[in-house]
Amino acid sequence: MKTNTNVRDKADIKQPTMSKYMFLFRGGEPGVDPMSDPAGFGAYMMTWKTWMENLAKTGKYLGGDPLEPGGKTVSGKAMKMTDGPFMEGKEVVGGYVIVEAASLDEAVAMSKGCPIYTHDGVVEIRAVQHLDF
Repeated sequence: MKTNTNVRDKADIKQPTMSKYMFLFRGGEPGVDPMSDPAGFGAYMMTWKTWMENLAKTGKYLGGDPLEPGGKTVSGKAMKMTDGPFMEGKEVVGGYVIVEAASLDEAVAMSKGCPIYTHDGVVEIRAVQHLDF
């Protein structure tokens, strides 16, 4: 039986390496009170839903959620616990999304459709390290 040497095994073909990136959302308060303007707040939230659905359609969206306000902060060797976080609104992390991208540049490009920018918010884009334990 003759072996075809022109056919490469699938394992020999390099697939593009994808990495996980986390978008941390800071600030960007919409200035729309859900209690006094439910329609305006709903419209703003719909822009988030649409953006995330578009990421999902590309197969790049892996998950994410908004964060509840408040929480606790534990710090130092003494593990001192305080109510918090206590920082300016523009610095508070309000949520996160995890995406898959071929590079940091691609992840940055994906973030540019985020509705938070319309309210002067910030998206911090960080590569997620993979550790095998």
